[in-house]
Amino acid sequence: MIHKLVTAPINLVIKIGEKVKEEADKELFDLPTIQQKLIQLQMMYELEEIPDELYKEKEEELLLRYEMAKRMEMQQWEEMTKRK
Repeated sequence: MIHKLVTAPINLVIKIGEKVKEEADKELFDLPTIQQKLIQLQMMYELEEIPDELYKEKEEELLLRYEMAKRMEMQQWEEMTKRK
């Protein structure tokens, strides 16, 4: 009983940390999220809401994240096919 009282707060912190990491990974490496951000960026640029330099900088950042996410996805597929 005492063991549960001591470990419960630690387990809660671990679960919260895992959830935060999951959400951060989704924001950083979720392909549809990145695609949506690229579309929004393009729209802002076309409506002249952001300057050319900022557009290029953000576009490069998003494309790098997209490339990394695509690589991660391919690695996951390779691992899944090896298991079968």
